[in-house]
Amino acid sequence: MKGVVLAGGMGTRLRPLTRVTNKHLLPVYDKPMIFYPIQTLVDAGITEIMLVTGGNNAGEFLRLIGNGEEFGLEHMNYAYQKTEGGIAHALRLARHFVGNDKVAVILGDNFVQGSVRKAVQDFMEQPRGAKIFLKEVPNPQEFGVAVLDGDKVVRIIEKPQVPPSNLAVIGIYLYDSAVFEICETLVPSDRGELEITDVNNEYIRRGVMTYEVIDGWWADCGSFEALLRSNLLVARERGVDV
Repeated sequence: MKGVVLAGGMGTRLRPLTRVTNKHLLPVYDKPMIFYPIQTLVDAGITEIMLVTGGNNAGEFLRLIGNGEEFGLEHMNYAYQKTEGGIAHALRLARHFVGNDKVAVILGDNFVQGSVRKAVQDFMEQPRGAKIFLKEVPNPQEFGVAVLDGDKVVRIIEKPQVPPSNLAVIGIYLYDSAVFEICETLVPSDRGELEITDVNNEYIRRGVMTYEVIDGWWADCGSFEALLRSNLLVARERGVDV
């Protein structure tokens, strides 16, 4: 299985910090934010990884990460996203890298407590399709929300005013290689982006979507409040009294 870390975007909700650097290079306790999703993939047993980024600070990732020696990797692959276009748009840049393999996609501002190795191993046994990760949250209206029917996901609704559940779809996705064909069929949403929710709903329509509800905390560093919370979560896990 290949791994893809998506670290593009303008980080507008974190301005003025992101006027001078990419959001994913901001610190979360004692490491740059981008280190955590890469480590999540490595801990899951994935060693062939591509990082997709863009903007004026793309070269900083190469200087920081290099070939990934700090993570025990022999090589790190990079792709450059010229224009913003959504998560699915960025993922398309990894098509040649992934080939016919399965792929674990993680957003560069998302990481979880503990390991997703077991879920990744289970997905490798899944003949085809996709797997998403869900987390119970107190504010589901701010995320994509899963609608479940027994042990099946029947729909994902993006930022619903009246959430059908409190299960948010977090920024880690497992796909077979059909994801790239699906991405090519997408049309831009009202905000002009190719939405990953549309990709996931297509897998649901095909009847090949599974899911995993994660234990422990989930960090999404997209806002100042979330960035602060992520710093505190990591610090406390390291035994720091904050």
